[in-house]
Amino acid sequence: WGRGLGVTGRGRAAMEAVESRELRVGFVGAGRMAAGLARGLLRAGRVPASNILASAPSDKNLDAWRESGCRTTHCNLEVLQDTTLVFLATKPHILPGVLQEIRPAVGPHHIVVSMAAGVSLQTLQRLLPAGTKVLRMMPNLPCVVQAGAMVFARGSTAGDGEAALLKNLLSSCGLCEEVPESYINIHTGLSGSGVAYVYLFAEALAEGAVKMGMPIGLASRIAAQTLLGAAKMMLETGEHPAKLRGDVCTPGGTTIHALHQLEKGALRATVMNAVEAATNRACDVAKD
Repeated sequence: WGRGLGVTGRGRAAMEAVESRELRVGFVGAGRMAAGLARGLLRAGRVPASNILASAPSDKNLDAWRESGCRTTHCNLEVLQDTTLVFLATKPHILPGVLQEIRPAVGPHHIVVSMAAGVSLQTLQRLLPAGTKVLRMMPNLPCVVQAGAMVFARGSTAGDGEAALLKNLLSSCGLCEEVPESYINIHTGLSGSGVAYVYLFAEALAEGAVKMGMPIGLASRIAAQTLLGAAKMMLETGEHPAKLRGDVCTPGGTTIHALHQLEKGALRATVMNAVEAATNRACDVAKD
């Protein structure tokens, strides 16, 4: 069914294929991020487990896929032969060799989506047959609980149909936006790595409560719910975070005293520096 989806206006046909559960999805590489994305798709009920095929050199990562009902193989070419939408989920330094291996099996009906950090669309298009419909995406770990933040960019021969198909599919795993390719490394610094910054902040919040006498389990649950609620308000109100922060502050109250301490510790500048450092590292990986 995938042939010709690059034509503008075929997005509806692509989405119907997803809804009709005809889509066959392959993963070349079966690590944590690929597994998280697959689990998100399964939990959302978008693709039946029997329509997912994953490959990896050893059984180490494949056992979990089998437990979910997905099919597995040690042969990357088999993934191409049996699926239409193929996610490339190998380590970046391995990907060029994998592309050489699968190149003979890539046809005009395939949609190839790279999840490899630092590997450009230009490189992907050069190493795959001319005209291959290629897209590049960057997920983050909360895809596994259908609360991911994902961006993708399309190659020169991927059309509206491919973009609609991917966005429709990935939206079942969280927020999904199409962006210029230049934003992908920034997304890595902001969201891919940013999940870890939030965990560090959540840990510090909970430990502050422990210091004041609250048990760690309760403090951790409240910290997590506080972050979830704050994030949900940002998304649902569309307000700038500075406005929402101001709404919490009352003159002479507890919050403004606490915020003063965070400003003294340069929290804002430190987080900005963290996003910059991770983005720069992502750019460095792309040059290696």
